[in-house]
Formats: sequence, structure tokens, C-alpha cells
Amino acid sequence: MSDTSQTRKLYRPVQGRVIGGVCAGIADHFGWSRTTVRVLTALSVLIPGPQVLAYVVLWVLMPDQRKAFA
Repeated sequence: MSDTSQTRKLYRPVQGRVIGGVCAGIADHFGWSRTTVRVLTALSVLIPGPQVLAYVVLWVLMPDQRKAFA
């Protein structure tokens, strides 16, 4: 990779949030549909595992868009 390549920041967007903006931030970062990420996240709650905990951790760790570009 060259030094001129841009790196994408992972952040929670200010607009388009439903709860905390985690799904919207992940979708924007990877270029996926926000709706698809939200549906997959909601469906994953039906499977045993730490999905809700992971969401909360990402909500705390992912910077807000205003802070990411300040």
C-alpha cells in the first residue's frame, strides 16, 4: 500500500442513528447497507452469545463522529 492511501475511521455517525449508531458506523465503515447490518444484529440476538455485550462495548469504544474528526 502506498502512503497516499486513505484509511477509514470507524465512528458512530451523528445522523441516521437508531440506538447508539454502532450498526450505522459499522455499515458505513465497510460500505454495507445500514438496514442489513441492523437486521443481522437483531437476528443475532436470537443466537446464544455475547452480542448485546459486544454492542454495548462498541457503543462505549467507538468515537462519536464529532470527536473522530475534531
